[in-house]
Amino acid sequence: MTAALPSLPYAFAKRHGVVVLDGGSDGASLQVGLREDAATTALIEVRRALGQPLLIARLSRPAFDRKLSEVYADAGLNTADAVDQLDMHGSLDSLVEDIPATADLLESQDDAPIIRLINGLIAEGARLGASDIHIEPSEAALRVRFRIDGVMREAVSLSSRIAPLLVSRVKVMARLDIAEKRIPQDGRISVAMGAKALDVRVSTLPARGGERVVLRILDKDQGTLTLQQLGMPVAVEAAFNKALHVPNGIVLVTGPTGSGKTTTLYAGLSSLNDGSRNILTVEDPVEYAMDGIGQTQVNTKVGMTFAAGLRAILRQDPDVVMVGEIRDPETAQIAVQASLTGHLVLSTVHTNDAVGAITRLRDMGMEPFLLASTVRLVLAQRLVRRLCTECRAPRPVDALGERLMGRDFDGVLYQAVGCPRCNHTGYAGRMGVYEAIVIDDAMRRLIGENADEDTLAQAAFARADRLAGSARAAVASGATTLEEALRVTRDDGSHPNQPDGDGDAGV
Repeated sequence: MTAALPSLPYAFAKRHGVVVLDGGSDGASLQVGLREDAATTALIEVRRALGQPLLIARLSRPAFDRKLSEVYADAGLNTADAVDQLDMHGSLDSLVEDIPATADLLESQDDAPIIRLINGLIAEGARLGASDIHIEPSEAALRVRFRIDGVMREAVSLSSRIAPLLVSRVKVMARLDIAEKRIPQDGRISVAMGAKALDVRVSTLPARGGERVVLRILDKDQGTLTLQQLGMPVAVEAAFNKALHVPNGIVLVTGPTGSGKTTTLYAGLSSLNDGSRNILTVEDPVEYAMDGIGQTQVNTKVGMTFAAGLRAILRQDPDVVMVGEIRDPETAQIAVQASLTGHLVLSTVHTNDAVGAITRLRDMGMEPFLLASTVRLVLAQRLVRRLCTECRAPRPVDALGERLMGRDFDGVLYQAVGCPRCNHTGYAGRMGVYEAIVIDDAMRRLIGENADEDTLAQAAFARADRLAGSARAAVASGATTLEEALRVTRDDGSHPNQPDGDGDAGV
Protein backbone atom coordinates (compact mmCIF):
# COMPACT_ATOMS: atom_id res chain seq x y z
CA MET A 1 0.00 0.00 0.00
CA THR A 2 1.38 3.39 -1.04
CA ALA A 3 1.23 6.03 1.69
CA ALA A 4 0.13 8.80 -0.73
CA LEU A 5 -2.94 6.93 -1.90
CA PRO A 6 -6.26 8.19 -0.53
CA SER A 7 -8.06 5.63 1.56
CA LEU A 8 -11.54 4.89 2.77
CA PRO A 9 -12.50 4.48 6.44
CA TYR A 10 -12.00 0.86 7.39
CA ALA A 11 -15.55 0.40 8.68
CA PHE A 12 -16.97 1.71 5.37
CA ALA A 13 -14.64 -0.46 3.27
CA LYS A 14 -15.53 -3.59 5.21
CA ARG A 15 -19.28 -2.96 5.28
CA HIS A 16 -19.67 -2.02 1.60
CA GLY A 17 -17.05 -4.38 0.16
CA VAL A 18 -14.84 -1.82 -1.55
CA VAL A 19 -11.12 -1.12 -1.07
CA VAL A 20 -8.59 1.16 -2.79
CA LEU A 21 -5.98 -1.01 -4.50
CA ASP A 22 -3.66 1.27 -6.45
CA GLY A 23 -3.34 4.35 -8.58
CA GLY A 24 -4.47 4.08 -12.18
CA SER A 25 -1.89 3.84 -14.97
CA ASP A 26 -2.92 7.30 -16.20
CA GLY A 27 -2.11 8.87 -12.83
CA ALA A 28 -5.53 10.53 -12.60
CA SER A 29 -7.68 7.56 -11.61
CA LEU A 30 -7.78 5.05 -8.79
CA GLN A 31 -8.13 1.29 -8.98
CA VAL A 32 -10.58 -0.05 -6.42
CA GLY A 33 -11.52 -3.62 -5.62
CA LEU A 34 -15.22 -4.45 -5.30
CA ARG A 35 -16.27 -7.61 -3.48
CA GLU A 36 -18.24 -9.95 -5.75
CA ASP A 37 -21.42 -9.73 -3.67
CA ALA A 38 -21.20 -5.99 -2.94
CA ALA A 39 -23.70 -3.45 -4.24
CA THR A 40 -22.33 -1.13 -6.92
CA THR A 41 -24.25 1.80 -5.41
CA ALA A 42 -21.47 2.19 -2.83
CA LEU A 43 -19.15 3.29 -5.66
CA ILE A 44 -21.11 6.55 -5.97
CA GLU A 45 -20.14 7.53 -2.44
CA VAL A 46 -16.57 6.32 -3.00
CA ARG A 47 -16.29 8.48 -6.15
CA ARG A 48 -17.65 11.49 -4.29
CA ALA A 49 -15.36 10.99 -1.28
CA LEU A 50 -12.14 10.37 -3.21
CA GLY A 51 -12.77 12.88 -6.01
CA GLN A 52 -11.11 10.77 -8.72
CA PRO A 53 -12.34 8.51 -11.52
CA LEU A 54 -12.45 4.83 -10.52
CA LEU A 55 -11.23 1.69 -12.24
CA ILE A 56 -13.20 -1.26 -10.86
CA ALA A 57 -11.76 -4.75 -10.26
CA ARG A 58 -14.10 -7.49 -9.08
CA LEU A 59 -12.68 -9.58 -6.21
CA SER A 60 -13.87 -12.87 -4.75
CA ARG A 61 -14.73 -12.77 -1.06
CA PRO A 62 -11.47 -14.51 0.06
CA ALA A 63 -9.37 -12.25 -2.19
CA PHE A 64 -11.19 -9.15 -0.91
CA ASP A 65 -10.68 -10.18 2.73
CA ARG A 66 -6.96 -10.71 2.16
CA LYS A 67 -6.57 -7.39 0.40
CA LEU A 68 -8.56 -5.58 3.12
CA SER A 69 -6.22 -6.96 5.80
CA GLU A 70 -3.13 -5.97 3.80
CA VAL A 71 -4.30 -2.44 3.02
CA TYR A 72 -5.41 -1.55 6.54
CA ALA A 73 -2.86 -3.52 8.58
CA ASP A 74 -0.67 -0.45 9.11
CA ALA A 75 -3.42 2.15 9.22
CA GLY A 76 -2.86 4.45 12.18
CA LEU A 77 -0.27 2.16 13.72
CA ASN A 78 2.74 4.43 13.89
CA THR A 79 4.12 3.56 17.33
CA ALA A 80 6.43 6.56 17.48
CA ASP A 81 3.55 8.98 16.91
CA ALA A 82 1.45 7.13 19.46
CA VAL A 83 4.15 7.42 22.09
CA ASP A 84 4.60 11.12 21.44
CA GLN A 85 0.90 11.66 22.13
CA LEU A 86 0.83 9.75 25.42
CA ASP A 87 -0.19 11.72 28.46
CA MET A 88 2.37 10.59 31.02
CA HIS A 89 0.28 11.98 33.85
CA GLY A 90 -2.82 10.00 32.91
CA SER A 91 -4.52 7.73 35.38
CA LEU A 92 -4.51 3.95 35.08
CA ASP A 93 -8.23 4.12 35.85
CA SER A 94 -8.81 5.53 32.37
CA LEU A 95 -7.47 2.28 30.91
CA VAL A 96 -9.90 0.04 32.76
CA GLU A 97 -12.95 -0.36 30.57
CA ASP A 98 -14.96 -3.17 29.07
CA ILE A 99 -13.22 -4.96 26.23
CA PRO A 100 -15.41 -7.09 23.94
CA ALA A 101 -14.58 -10.79 23.78
CA THR A 102 -13.32 -10.29 20.23
CA ALA A 103 -12.05 -6.86 19.23
CA ASP A 104 -11.25 -5.96 15.63
CA LEU A 105 -7.93 -4.12 15.72
CA LEU A 106 -8.50 -2.40 12.40
CA GLU A 107 -12.01 -1.16 13.11
CA SER A 108 -11.37 0.33 16.53
CA GLN A 109 -12.22 4.01 16.66
CA ASP A 110 -10.71 4.46 20.15
CA ASP A 111 -8.19 7.28 19.96
CA ALA A 112 -6.41 6.50 23.22
CA PRO A 113 -2.72 6.43 22.22
CA ILE A 114 -1.83 3.56 24.53
CA ILE A 115 -4.56 1.38 22.98
CA ARG A 116 -3.44 2.25 19.48
CA LEU A 117 0.13 1.46 20.54
CA ILE A 118 -0.83 -2.05 21.72
CA ASN A 119 -2.98 -2.63 18.64
CA GLY A 120 -0.10 -1.44 16.49
CA LEU A 121 2.36 -3.80 18.13
CA ILE A 122 0.07 -6.81 17.66
CA ALA A 123 -0.77 -5.86 14.08
CA GLU A 124 2.87 -5.25 13.20
CA GLY A 125 3.88 -8.54 14.81
CA ALA A 126 1.23 -10.41 12.85
CA ARG A 127 2.24 -8.68 9.61
CA LEU A 128 5.89 -9.61 10.09
CA GLY A 129 5.01 -13.18 11.01
CA ALA A 130 6.25 -12.88 14.61
CA SER A 131 5.47 -15.79 16.91
CA ASP A 132 5.98 -13.75 20.10
CA ILE A 133 6.03 -10.13 21.22
CA HIS A 134 8.22 -9.45 24.26
CA ILE A 135 7.50 -6.35 26.35
CA GLU A 136 10.53 -5.90 28.60
CA PRO A 137 10.58 -2.97 31.06
CA SER A 138 13.73 -1.85 32.82
CA GLU A 139 14.78 1.20 34.80
CA ALA A 140 16.26 2.82 31.69
CA ALA A 141 13.74 1.98 28.96
CA LEU A 142 10.88 -0.20 27.82
CA ARG A 143 12.09 -2.51 25.08
CA VAL A 144 9.71 -4.32 22.72
CA ARG A 145 11.11 -7.25 20.75
CA PHE A 146 9.61 -9.62 18.18
CA ARG A 147 10.60 -13.24 17.72
CA ILE A 148 10.55 -13.73 13.96
CA ASP A 149 11.51 -17.09 12.46
CA GLY A 150 12.88 -18.12 15.84
CA VAL A 151 15.23 -15.14 16.23
CA MET A 152 14.66 -12.12 18.50
CA ARG A 153 14.60 -8.69 16.86
CA GLU A 154 14.12 -5.34 18.61
CA ALA A 155 11.06 -3.49 17.33
CA VAL A 156 11.02 -0.30 19.36
CA SER A 157 12.49 1.23 22.53
CA LEU A 158 10.16 3.42 24.59
CA SER A 159 10.27 5.47 27.75
CA SER A 160 10.18 3.36 30.91
CA ARG A 161 7.29 5.55 32.18
CA ILE A 162 5.01 3.92 29.60
CA ALA A 163 5.56 0.43 31.05
CA PRO A 164 2.83 0.50 33.78
CA LEU A 165 0.27 1.85 31.31
CA LEU A 166 1.13 -0.68 28.63
CA VAL A 167 1.23 -3.67 30.97
CA SER A 168 -2.01 -2.70 32.70
CA ARG A 169 -3.83 -2.28 29.41
CA VAL A 170 -2.64 -5.71 28.21
CA LYS A 171 -3.89 -7.18 31.49
CA VAL A 172 -7.30 -5.59 31.01
CA MET A 173 -7.55 -7.00 27.49
CA ALA A 174 -6.56 -10.48 28.76
CA ARG A 175 -8.95 -10.34 31.74
CA LEU A 176 -6.11 -10.47 34.28
CA ASP A 177 -5.88 -8.85 37.71
CA ILE A 178 -4.22 -5.47 37.15
CA ALA A 179 -3.71 -4.98 40.90
CA GLU A 180 -1.66 -8.17 41.26
CA LYS A 181 1.96 -7.54 40.36
CA ARG A 182 3.71 -10.10 42.58
CA ILE A 183 2.83 -13.37 40.87
CA PRO A 184 2.84 -14.54 37.22
CA GLN A 185 -0.47 -14.52 35.37
CA ASP A 186 -1.68 -16.12 32.14
CA GLY A 187 -4.54 -15.06 29.91
CA ARG A 188 -5.72 -14.86 26.35
CA ILE A 189 -6.92 -12.15 23.95
CA SER A 190 -9.05 -12.91 20.89
CA VAL A 191 -8.60 -10.29 18.19
CA ALA A 192 -9.24 -9.87 14.50
CA MET A 193 -7.11 -8.07 11.94
CA GLY A 194 -9.51 -7.62 9.09
CA ALA A 195 -10.53 -11.10 7.96
CA LYS A 196 -7.66 -12.71 9.88
CA ALA A 197 -8.51 -14.20 13.28
CA LEU A 198 -5.75 -14.18 15.88
CA ASP A 199 -5.44 -15.72 19.31
CA VAL A 200 -2.94 -13.91 21.53
CA ARG A 201 -1.76 -15.79 24.60
CA VAL A 202 -0.57 -13.47 27.36
CA SER A 203 2.00 -14.31 30.04
CA THR A 204 3.20 -11.88 32.70
CA LEU A 205 6.22 -12.32 34.97
CA PRO A 206 7.36 -10.05 37.83
CA ALA A 207 10.93 -8.83 37.28
CA ARG A 208 13.31 -6.24 38.71
CA GLY A 209 12.43 -3.49 36.24
CA GLY A 210 8.70 -4.20 36.26
CA GLU A 211 6.40 -6.87 34.91
CA ARG A 212 7.58 -8.56 31.72
CA VAL A 213 4.88 -9.52 29.25
CA VAL A 214 5.08 -12.02 26.42
CA LEU A 215 2.33 -12.14 23.79
CA ARG A 216 2.25 -15.39 21.78
CA ILE A 217 0.49 -14.78 18.44
CA LEU A 218 -1.45 -17.74 17.09
CA ASP A 219 -2.82 -17.26 13.59
CA LYS A 220 -5.95 -19.43 13.33
CA ASP A 221 -5.80 -19.33 9.53
CA GLN A 222 -2.32 -20.87 9.48
CA GLY A 223 -2.75 -23.29 12.35
CA THR A 224 -3.07 -26.51 10.42
CA LEU A 225 -0.64 -27.65 7.75
CA THR A 226 -0.76 -30.88 5.81
CA LEU A 227 2.02 -33.43 5.98
CA GLN A 228 3.03 -32.45 2.45
CA GLN A 229 3.33 -28.79 3.45
CA LEU A 230 5.78 -29.64 6.26
CA GLY A 231 8.47 -30.42 3.68
CA MET A 232 9.75 -33.61 5.31
CA PRO A 233 12.26 -35.76 3.41
CA VAL A 234 10.45 -38.45 1.43
CA ALA A 235 11.67 -41.31 3.65
CA VAL A 236 10.76 -39.50 6.89
CA GLU A 237 7.31 -38.51 5.62
CA ALA A 238 6.60 -42.08 4.51
CA ALA A 239 7.66 -43.48 7.89
CA PHE A 240 5.60 -40.91 9.80
CA ASN A 241 2.54 -41.47 7.63
CA LYS A 242 2.83 -45.25 8.01
CA ALA A 243 3.09 -44.94 11.82
CA LEU A 244 -0.02 -42.73 11.88
CA HIS A 245 -2.09 -45.38 10.16
CA VAL A 246 -1.34 -48.30 12.47
CA PRO A 247 -4.31 -49.10 14.72
CA ASN A 248 -2.40 -48.80 18.02
CA GLY A 249 0.92 -47.75 19.49
CA ILE A 250 2.76 -44.55 20.40
CA VAL A 251 4.16 -41.97 17.99
CA LEU A 252 6.49 -39.42 19.60
CA VAL A 253 7.74 -36.08 18.30
CA THR A 254 10.73 -34.63 20.15
CA GLY A 255 12.69 -31.41 20.18
CA PRO A 256 13.20 -28.25 22.25
CA THR A 257 10.57 -25.57 22.78
CA GLY A 258 9.73 -23.78 19.55
CA SER A 259 10.87 -26.55 17.21
CA GLY A 260 7.44 -27.08 15.65
CA LYS A 261 6.44 -30.29 17.43
CA THR A 262 2.79 -29.29 17.90
CA THR A 263 2.48 -28.22 14.27
CA THR A 264 3.75 -31.64 13.18
CA LEU A 265 1.25 -33.40 15.45
CA TYR A 266 -1.59 -31.24 14.11
CA ALA A 267 -0.54 -32.12 10.56
CA GLY A 268 -0.70 -35.79 11.52
CA LEU A 269 -4.12 -35.39 13.11
CA SER A 270 -5.35 -33.52 10.04
CA SER A 271 -4.42 -36.48 7.84
CA LEU A 272 -6.36 -38.82 10.16
CA ASN A 273 -9.39 -36.54 10.51
CA ASP A 274 -11.57 -38.08 7.81
CA GLY A 275 -14.69 -38.62 9.92
CA SER A 276 -14.14 -42.34 10.43
CA ARG A 277 -12.22 -41.98 13.70
CA ASN A 278 -12.96 -40.50 17.10
CA ILE A 279 -9.96 -38.20 17.70
CA LEU A 280 -9.50 -36.58 21.12
CA THR A 281 -6.70 -34.40 22.46
CA VAL A 282 -5.57 -33.03 25.81
CA GLU A 283 -3.34 -29.98 25.42
CA ASP A 284 -1.72 -27.19 27.40
CA PRO A 285 -2.92 -24.96 25.88
CA VAL A 286 -5.21 -25.72 22.93
CA GLU A 287 -3.35 -23.65 20.34
CA TYR A 288 -5.48 -24.12 17.24
CA ALA A 289 -9.08 -25.22 16.90
CA MET A 290 -9.61 -28.18 14.57
CA ASP A 291 -13.09 -29.07 13.35
CA GLY A 292 -14.08 -32.68 13.93
CA ILE A 293 -11.61 -33.20 16.79
CA GLY A 294 -12.41 -33.05 20.51
CA GLN A 295 -9.83 -30.81 22.18
CA THR A 296 -9.48 -30.53 25.96
CA GLN A 297 -7.57 -27.82 27.82
CA VAL A 298 -5.31 -28.68 30.76
CA ASN A 299 -6.20 -26.73 33.92
CA THR A 300 -3.96 -27.67 36.82
CA LYS A 301 -5.73 -25.24 39.18
CA VAL A 302 -8.76 -27.52 39.27
CA GLY A 303 -6.84 -30.79 38.98
CA MET A 304 -7.22 -31.17 35.21
CA THR A 305 -3.70 -32.44 34.47
CA PHE A 306 -2.47 -34.33 31.42
CA ALA A 307 -2.86 -37.58 33.35
CA ALA A 308 -6.39 -36.76 34.52
CA GLY A 309 -7.43 -35.61 31.06
CA LEU A 310 -5.94 -38.68 29.41
CA ARG A 311 -7.71 -40.95 31.89
CA ALA A 312 -11.04 -39.27 31.11
CA ILE A 313 -10.44 -39.34 27.36
CA LEU A 314 -10.01 -43.11 27.43
CA ARG A 315 -13.61 -43.40 28.67
CA GLN A 316 -14.84 -41.47 25.61
CA ASP A 317 -14.31 -44.34 23.14
CA PRO A 318 -11.39 -42.75 21.22
CA ASP A 319 -9.54 -44.20 18.24
CA VAL A 320 -6.72 -41.65 18.29
CA VAL A 321 -5.49 -39.73 21.33
CA MET A 322 -3.11 -36.78 21.27
CA VAL A 323 -1.38 -35.81 24.52
CA GLY A 324 0.29 -32.40 24.33
CA GLU A 325 3.35 -33.56 26.27
CA ILE A 326 4.49 -36.51 28.35
CA ARG A 327 5.89 -34.73 31.40
CA ASP A 328 5.67 -37.22 34.24
CA PRO A 329 5.66 -40.97 34.95
CA GLU A 330 1.89 -41.04 35.50
CA THR A 331 1.12 -39.64 32.05
CA ALA A 332 3.68 -41.97 30.48
CA GLN A 333 2.14 -44.99 32.19
CA ILE A 334 -1.38 -44.11 31.04
CA ALA A 335 -0.17 -43.43 27.48
CA VAL A 336 1.48 -46.87 27.32
CA GLN A 337 -1.61 -48.58 28.75
CA ALA A 338 -3.79 -46.74 26.22
CA SER A 339 -1.63 -47.97 23.35
CA LEU A 340 -1.77 -51.52 24.71
CA THR A 341 -5.57 -51.43 24.75
CA GLY A 342 -5.91 -50.57 21.06
CA HIS A 343 -5.47 -46.80 20.83
CA LEU A 344 -3.06 -44.77 18.72
CA VAL A 345 -1.36 -42.23 21.00
CA LEU A 346 0.47 -39.17 19.66
CA SER A 347 2.58 -37.05 21.98
CA THR A 348 5.74 -34.97 22.44
CA VAL A 349 8.77 -35.30 24.70
CA HIS A 350 11.34 -32.59 25.36
CA THR A 351 14.63 -34.23 24.35
CA ASN A 352 17.47 -33.14 22.07
CA ASP A 353 17.23 -36.06 19.67
CA ALA A 354 15.09 -39.06 18.82
CA VAL A 355 17.14 -41.62 20.78
CA GLY A 356 16.88 -39.42 23.87
CA ALA A 357 13.10 -39.96 23.94
CA ILE A 358 13.61 -43.69 24.57
CA THR A 359 15.98 -43.13 27.49
CA ARG A 360 13.76 -40.33 28.85
CA LEU A 361 10.77 -42.66 29.04
CA ARG A 362 12.94 -45.31 30.66
CA ASP A 363 14.04 -42.73 33.24
CA MET A 364 10.35 -42.11 33.96
CA GLY A 365 10.06 -45.71 35.08
CA MET A 366 8.72 -47.32 31.91
CA GLU A 367 9.64 -50.97 31.57
CA PRO A 368 11.87 -51.56 28.51
CA PHE A 369 9.69 -54.42 27.25
CA LEU A 370 6.62 -52.14 27.32
CA LEU A 371 8.43 -49.43 25.36
CA ALA A 372 9.61 -51.98 22.83
CA SER A 373 6.10 -53.25 22.23
CA THR A 374 4.27 -49.90 22.12
CA VAL A 375 6.48 -47.23 20.51
CA ARG A 376 6.13 -47.20 16.71
CA LEU A 377 8.13 -44.14 15.67
CA VAL A 378 10.18 -41.35 17.24
CA LEU A 379 10.58 -38.17 15.19
CA ALA A 380 13.03 -35.42 16.18
CA GLN A 381 12.98 -32.02 14.50
CA ARG A 382 14.38 -28.50 14.42
CA LEU A 383 13.41 -25.39 12.48
CA VAL A 384 15.87 -23.49 10.31
CA ARG A 385 15.25 -20.16 8.64
CA ARG A 386 14.60 -20.42 4.92
CA LEU A 387 16.68 -18.21 2.61
CA CYS A 388 14.85 -15.46 0.76
CA THR A 389 14.88 -16.53 -2.89
CA GLU A 390 14.76 -12.91 -4.07
CA CYS A 391 18.09 -11.82 -2.61
CA ARG A 392 20.14 -14.89 -1.69
CA ALA A 393 23.64 -14.84 -3.18
CA PRO A 394 26.18 -17.58 -3.89
CA ARG A 395 29.14 -17.84 -1.55
CA PRO A 396 32.47 -19.58 -2.04
CA VAL A 397 32.96 -23.04 -0.56
CA ASP A 398 35.49 -22.00 2.08
CA ALA A 399 37.15 -24.11 4.77
CA LEU A 400 33.95 -24.16 6.84
CA GLY A 401 31.92 -25.27 3.84
CA GLU A 402 34.39 -28.05 3.05
CA ARG A 403 34.41 -29.25 6.64
CA LEU A 404 30.63 -29.36 6.90
CA MET A 405 29.68 -30.39 3.36
CA GLY A 406 32.73 -32.50 2.48
CA ARG A 407 35.69 -31.81 0.22
CA ASP A 408 33.94 -33.42 -2.74
CA PHE A 409 30.93 -31.10 -2.54
CA ASP A 410 30.49 -29.53 -5.98
CA GLY A 411 27.17 -27.74 -5.45
CA VAL A 412 26.39 -24.08 -4.75
CA LEU A 413 26.26 -22.60 -1.25
CA TYR A 414 24.21 -19.47 -0.60
CA GLN A 415 24.37 -16.67 1.95
CA ALA A 416 21.73 -14.29 3.29
CA VAL A 417 21.76 -10.76 1.84
CA GLY A 418 18.53 -8.92 2.65
CA CYS A 419 15.91 -7.06 0.62
CA PRO A 420 12.53 -5.33 1.22
CA ARG A 421 10.66 -8.61 0.63
CA CYS A 422 12.34 -10.28 3.63
CA ASN A 423 12.55 -7.10 5.76
CA HIS A 424 16.30 -7.00 5.08
CA THR A 425 17.00 -10.16 7.09
CA GLY A 426 17.89 -12.42 4.19
CA TYR A 427 15.40 -15.02 5.40
CA ALA A 428 11.70 -15.60 4.75
CA GLY A 429 9.90 -18.29 6.73
CA ARG A 430 11.23 -21.52 8.22
CA MET A 431 11.54 -25.16 7.29
CA GLY A 432 12.04 -28.31 9.31
CA VAL A 433 15.01 -30.64 9.53
CA TYR A 434 14.19 -34.11 10.79
CA GLU A 435 15.45 -37.45 11.98
CA ALA A 436 13.22 -40.48 12.49
CA ILE A 437 13.66 -43.77 14.31
CA VAL A 438 11.40 -46.52 13.04
CA ILE A 439 10.96 -49.15 15.75
CA ASP A 440 11.54 -52.32 13.72
CA ASP A 441 12.37 -55.78 15.06
CA ALA A 442 16.07 -54.94 15.55
CA MET A 443 15.30 -51.73 17.45
CA ARG A 444 12.59 -53.49 19.45
CA ARG A 445 15.11 -56.10 20.59
CA LEU A 446 17.69 -53.48 21.58
CA ILE A 447 15.12 -51.44 23.55
CA GLY A 448 13.94 -54.59 25.32
CA GLU A 449 17.55 -55.38 26.24
CA ASN A 450 17.93 -51.89 27.77
CA ALA A 451 20.65 -50.88 25.31
CA ASP A 452 22.42 -47.54 25.80
CA GLU A 453 21.91 -44.46 23.59
CA ASP A 454 25.01 -45.01 21.44
CA THR A 455 23.97 -48.56 20.58
CA LEU A 456 20.42 -47.46 19.77
CA ALA A 457 21.65 -44.58 17.60
CA GLN A 458 24.09 -46.79 15.70
CA ALA A 459 21.31 -49.24 14.81
CA ALA A 460 18.67 -46.58 14.10
CA PHE A 461 20.79 -44.42 11.77
CA ALA A 462 22.79 -47.05 9.96
CA ARG A 463 20.95 -46.16 6.74
CA ALA A 464 19.17 -42.91 7.65
CA ASP A 465 20.12 -39.27 8.15
CA ARG A 466 20.39 -37.70 11.57
CA LEU A 467 19.43 -34.08 12.16
CA ALA A 468 22.88 -32.96 11.02
CA GLY A 469 22.53 -34.85 7.74
CA SER A 470 19.07 -33.40 7.16
CA ALA A 471 20.42 -29.91 7.80
CA ARG A 472 23.26 -30.47 5.32
CA ALA A 473 20.74 -31.57 2.71
CA ALA A 474 18.83 -28.31 3.24
CA VAL A 475 22.06 -26.34 2.80
CA ALA A 476 22.98 -28.30 -0.34
CA SER A 477 19.57 -27.59 -1.87
CA GLY A 478 20.03 -23.84 -1.37
CA ALA A 479 17.13 -23.60 1.08
CA THR A 480 19.21 -22.34 4.01
CA THR A 481 22.73 -21.36 5.05
CA LEU A 482 25.62 -23.05 6.78
CA GLU A 483 25.18 -20.71 9.73
CA GLU A 484 21.54 -21.75 10.18
CA ALA A 485 22.44 -25.43 10.01
CA LEU A 486 25.08 -24.89 12.69
CA ARG A 487 22.72 -22.86 14.86
CA VAL A 488 20.06 -25.54 15.20
CA THR A 489 22.09 -28.76 15.09
CA ARG A 490 25.20 -27.82 17.05
CA ASP A 491 23.82 -29.37 20.24
CA ASP A 492 22.10 -32.41 18.80
CA GLY A 493 24.77 -34.80 19.97
CA SER A 494 26.88 -34.62 16.81
CA HIS A 495 30.26 -32.93 16.72
CA PRO A 496 31.86 -31.30 13.69
CA ASN A 497 34.82 -33.65 13.88
CA GLN A 498 32.92 -36.81 14.71
CA PRO A 499 30.94 -38.92 12.25
CA ASP A 500 27.23 -39.07 12.77
CA GLY A 501 25.00 -42.05 12.10
CA ASP A 502 25.07 -41.78 8.29
CA GLY A 503 28.85 -41.91 8.09
CA ASP A 504 29.36 -38.25 7.14
CA ALA A 505 30.86 -35.47 9.20
CA GLY A 506 28.29 -34.08 11.62
CA VAL A 507 27.27 -30.47 11.32
